[in-house]
Amino acid sequence: MRQDPTRPHVVGTGGKENALKVWDLQRPQEPLFRAKNVRNDWLDLRVPVWDRDLQFLPGTQKIVTCTGHGQVRLYDPSCPRRRPVLDAAFGEAPLTALALPEGNTSVVVGSARGDVAVIDLRKGRVLRALKGFAGGVRALQSHPRLPLVASVGLDRFLRLHRLDGRLSHKVYLKSRLTCLLLNTHLDWEAQEEPPPQKGVKDEEGDELWDALESIPTPKKGKKRKISGI
Repeated sequence: MRQDPTRPHVVGTGGKENALKVWDLQRPQEPLFRAKNVRNDWLDLRVPVWDRDLQFLPGTQKIVTCTGHGQVRLYDPSCPRRRPVLDAAFGEAPLTALALPEGNTSVVVGSARGDVAVIDLRKGRVLRALKGFAGGVRALQSHPRLPLVASVGLDRFLRLHRLDGRLSHKVYLKSRLTCLLLNTHLDWEAQEEPPPQKGVKDEEGDELWDALESIPTPKKGKKRKISGI
């Protein structure tokens, strides 16, 4: 379930065999929008429904979802058709999380296998991949003004990527992470840490090494010369 940031009383829901629905909490008797499944595949078989995450595009009525079958779909409730206006596929693993960067023209999706990519919502193609993941991604969040996206997952790392593909920060947090909240009030550009300088000691690391007991180095024995060799 996700809340529309511009209309707090409007939420979207979805799940396994539970197609996307948009609800008005002030009138919860019937949904405002009920999505319709895509047409049958080329074998005339029904395509299963499994919405794993969704987001409202700010300033519009459009909604983007990612599914457990590797699909990224864009819905427009203002159109008469209830089927998605864009249906794109990414990878073979289930998609578990998505985030909307600034501009509403692309979406960042992550999978249960650790694949993360930026997908164009106009043509449905992959723009670039974000690398460095070693486990399933459980949450993504984009900065509303800067080209940054934060991610957490089962490999216990918090990562901060730039949308051009560069990794800005990587922090090990010990637990299997399932969600995150990005503080957008900080000056993120000023928070960039300078590269480590040579000669600067790590105080915490020095204290750890000083507390360890030193082991004397064994003396080397004299070499003997063996006759006949």
